[in-house]
Amino acid sequence: MADLDFTHRYAGGFPKIGIRPVIDRRKQVKAALKGMTMALAHEAAAVISSSVRNPDGSPAEVIVFDTCISGLPEAARCSEQFRKAGVGVIVTVASGWCYPLETMETDPSLPHAVWGFNGTGRPGAVYLAALHAAHNQKGLPVFKIYGRHIQDSGERSLPEDVQDKLTRFARAGLAAALLRGKSYLSIGSVSMGIAGCVVNEDFYRHYLGMTNAYVDMTEVTRRLDAGIYDPEEFKIAMDWVSRFCREGPDPNAEEERIPADRKRANWATSVQMAMIVRDLMTGNPRLAQLGFEEEAYGYNAIASGFQGQREWTDHNPSADVLEAVLCSSFDWNGIREPYTVATENDNLNAVTMLFNHYLSHTAQIFADVRAYWSPETVRRVTGWTPEGPAAGGFIHLINSGPAALDGTGEQRREGQPVMKPHWEISGEEAEACLAATSWRPTYMDQFAGGGYSTDFTTRGGMPVTMSRINLVDGLGPVLQLAEGYTLELPEDVHDALDLRTTPTWPTTWFVPNTVPGDPVFEDVYAVMEAWGSNHCAVSYGHIGADLITLASILRIPVNMHNVGRSRLFRPSAWSAFGTKDPEGADFRACAAYGPLYS
Repeated sequence: MADLDFTHRYAGGFPKIGIRPVIDRRKQVKAALKGMTMALAHEAAAVISSSVRNPDGSPAEVIVFDTCISGLPEAARCSEQFRKAGVGVIVTVASGWCYPLETMETDPSLPHAVWGFNGTGRPGAVYLAALHAAHNQKGLPVFKIYGRHIQDSGERSLPEDVQDKLTRFARAGLAAALLRGKSYLSIGSVSMGIAGCVVNEDFYRHYLGMTNAYVDMTEVTRRLDAGIYDPEEFKIAMDWVSRFCREGPDPNAEEERIPADRKRANWATSVQMAMIVRDLMTGNPRLAQLGFEEEAYGYNAIASGFQGQREWTDHNPSADVLEAVLCSSFDWNGIREPYTVATENDNLNAVTMLFNHYLSHTAQIFADVRAYWSPETVRRVTGWTPEGPAAGGFIHLINSGPAALDGTGEQRREGQPVMKPHWEISGEEAEACLAATSWRPTYMDQFAGGGYSTDFTTRGGMPVTMSRINLVDGLGPVLQLAEGYTLELPEDVHDALDLRTTPTWPTTWFVPNTVPGDPVFEDVYAVMEAWGSNHCAVSYGHIGADLITLASILRIPVNMHNVGRSRLFRPSAWSAFGTKDPEGADFRACAAYGPLYS
């Protein structure tokens, strides 16, 4: 697989995480605690850099300010140094008492956490309490990291609970910082009247710090007709298709099937579409070498959506190939970070996929939330009585194109099916995902222009999180999520249920974790009934707690989740809005503070 030269999709590099060591400015105290404070700051930096990754797999870069901050002059110098260095997330570390109003960081757009060393010799925890109170009084939410157990004054290590909160905050803060200044590229407009396709610029600008770019689908046609793509890469891609993309049975009646020569042409067009959409997102310097200087720029897009239906698909090959290939962790150029491309231009699902990807670093499954199968209905239709994890029924997740091929579950860790960050995937695992995928000609009554869809079934037993952002008039954005597991049905049961819908599309059988007494998670049906849209994003791992932390940074309330209360980590001010009802407090806090970039 060729190593082609593509523009880095994160123009300007990755945001950094800044550590602010803060200290009492009284001479004797400062002399006594300077060494300990700097040691704790560097230990915090080591924990973060060893646990938090950039999207390319490199360790998150952590900068420790070069001196302890004891007053306003040093605080201002630290702010300026961090600004020039591209710091997007801040952690303040203190081992004893300091002067809160004179040492605090007041940039409201930077996610900020404070850890105060919990020792009785020096009141770091007291400074923590005073500083977070100052932040709350000034309307600057901050995450409070307070270790459960008192440490001895000579200790330099971070307790496990402190490490957990520190890395959770750093992951979520970095995810928020990665969004800032980037764009969502809308290719086309609204697909089949789906409201999630409507790009709400206020949401992107105020909540995410992003901008929006728009390209009509005729631009893809122009580039196809004019050959505005790399012909050398195209040859490599078509060879890869012939070697690794197994064509499955044609589901159409004999008289409706596309001739073989047109199918071959559709493969070529589908591959060219994938190259063109990627080039539109991130640019491609090779195009400039070919004489297409303007087209080489791209739109600095970390996510995009392709309208497709029906203005495109009624007479051109569907976008399923481009979506499935770009959303996966590998293609004809090898293993690389997945792109985020939403089918039907559902930009709200694209943003959800971005959240999931930046927190898990894995490829995402885009799916319709198609149907809840009750155990009674499964028994009636198939004669099989669901048992074990399936005993309470399950949800059928299925959609035509953008489920990443990683979703086959053919990657392995300790013998178990997983979806890995791209830097952990082997060539053999990528080929196993391809081997488990059948590329099926599309139904002509759905996609009259032909093309191919991916047909696979996700391996069972994988922990996953299903999530979705919705926009609600009068409320704004809300996030919903459900942690659970993928399910593997007996083959004949799968066939009986899958054949009732579109069998040429990838299927994931999903069982959410239920919570007795919770009206939304009492049973599987309640989860399906409460879901807020026709689409969802599915990420490997139980990342619900990280999603909730990220949502609180962006001031997006969470209206549905099954994450235990002990795993919730939000800014300390949220408790001032109510402690007995965390969900209600979340809504009140987000409304009071408003979006991060308002």
